[in-house]
Amino acid sequence: MTTGRAIGAGKPLAVTCGEPAGIGLDVTLAAWTRRAAAELPPFYVIGDVAALSRRAAALGLAVPVARVSAGEAAPAFGEALPVVDLGMATVAEAGRPARGDAAAVVASIERAVEDVVAGHAAAVVTNPIHKHALYDAGFAHPGHTEFLGALADRLLPRGDGRAWRPIMMLAGPDMRTVPITVHVALAQACRELSTETIVETARIVAGDLATRFGIARPRLAIAGLNPHAGEDGAMGREEIDVIRPAVAMLLAEGIDVRGPLPADTLFHARARATYDAALCPTHDQALIPVKTVAFDETVNVTLGLPFVRTSPDHGTALDIAGTGKAHPGSLEAALRLAARMGGGM
Repeated sequence: MTTGRAIGAGKPLAVTCGEPAGIGLDVTLAAWTRRAAAELPPFYVIGDVAALSRRAAALGLAVPVARVSAGEAAPAFGEALPVVDLGMATVAEAGRPARGDAAAVVASIERAVEDVVAGHAAAVVTNPIHKHALYDAGFAHPGHTEFLGALADRLLPRGDGRAWRPIMMLAGPDMRTVPITVHVALAQACRELSTETIVETARIVAGDLATRFGIARPRLAIAGLNPHAGEDGAMGREEIDVIRPAVAMLLAEGIDVRGPLPADTLFHARARATYDAALCPTHDQALIPVKTVAFDETVNVTLGLPFVRTSPDHGTALDIAGTGKAHPGSLEAALRLAARMGGGM
């Protein structure tokens, strides 16, 4: 369980560009132009100054880009987009990932976490990565969430021999959802779902809702895996054999939890008012509702780590990169939430 202490409280946010061929550059540039109207906290970008300047010109955005150190970012933010340049040029054109850019993408994530650990930044805000491009270059993690967990283990080991357990949560204006299994095929997710995994996930969610979000007694709802939550075993026994024992264990620990509940009636407005976060057995059960209700305002938050990380809830959107059609709303929401959670400026 994480603590409420923010390592770099009072510092700007460290933002990664994500996939250079995607819309990460677009929304970052657009967010800076809207910094006052959107009430954004100061942030700096870790990436390639030249690539950002090229994309700004292509989009017709008057964004001066300033090469800075992390310590110079906050004073520069009002007049220019502060960029910590790693000296790793990226060459991808909008919409066309380049395999050679993978090292720079990975290095930017590592540097953002290192800056938070060193107290230079209040939190990490990551733009979307293109997983296939990274896999082709040898990236060994299923996604951002798992990579951040590995970085936490290396840079801030727990001291008790256990690994940090990163948990993905999607947070919208009036809904929070957590996939219990994440970046695996549906058949594998059904095999991986276990009482122990549910209990461990719920403990972390409840703890971080209390320490990071200020909810004194978080209310959790756990969705069933099968239609109608299995109908007492008529459509599967996972609810009986796996989910109910987890709920019983959590209640015995004093965690406010209900379930298993039918997923098809868990996300309408009246239902959402009864819980602070819904935990779902599979990835799409959790992500489809929140993205449907508030796509441009939903934030991907990583719980269970010793630092704050948020991200837009969308992908790289290669088809609209460089066109000016990408909306920065989700990134702006991620910046504001990261500042609140991490004690940023």
